[in-house]
Amino acid sequence: MQTEAIVVAAGKGTRMGTDMKKQYLPLAGAPILVRTLQTLAACPSIDRILIVAAEEDLDYVQELVREHRVEKISRIVPGGQERQDSVLYGIKAVHPETEYIAVHDAARPLVTVDEVEAVIETAKQRGAGTLGVPVKDTIKRVERGQVRETLPREQLWAVHTPQAFQREVLEEAHRRSQLEGGFGTDDASLVEWAGYPVRMVQGSYENIKITTPEDLIIAETLWEKRKG
Repeated sequence: MQTEAIVVAAGKGTRMGTDMKKQYLPLAGAPILVRTLQTLAACPSIDRILIVAAEEDLDYVQELVREHRVEKISRIVPGGQERQDSVLYGIKAVHPETEYIAVHDAARPLVTVDEVEAVIETAKQRGAGTLGVPVKDTIKRVERGQVRETLPREQLWAVHTPQAFQREVLEEAHRRSQLEGGFGTDDASLVEWAGYPVRMVQGSYENIKITTPEDLIIAETLWEKRKG
């Protein structure tokens, strides 16, 4: 049962407020993207890694892979306007023998091998799985500045990546979205929209997505803590 990881690295990262895209900013001496790829390459269940990057960055990403000797990279393909488009382009480019697909954000370099393995195993057992953590804060639904509802915190989870799926499940969800106009902020929500159950796998609060300068400071601290 071969598994391929799609790493989504085509975003512009405008909230970081830097000239360089966030996935290429350094984390402990190497680009964030490289740190993410290194962890995925160390996962026994992952046979290949496909990177989806902005078309203007393809040569640069290829050079990063070569310079840092990242293993298991199968292809680097151009992404689309939206994240959903980029994942679809990745799905179309996976190896014919791939049976399971894991999708991971390039800007989550602190995911662990154990977390990735757990999500992939869940996909093999249940068809679809996503990493996540229970929310810590009280969550309210707000409309135009007015609180409309306080949601039951015990039922709420913050969703992370990786997310892993049987290939047919993910392909069908994206195929239907193209035909029917479905949209998901992540692949798990798109799969849910298509009618498939998704199993939640509890991960770590350290698996942050680096989006703002503050996130990068936290990631540096967590990285040093792990290495120290």
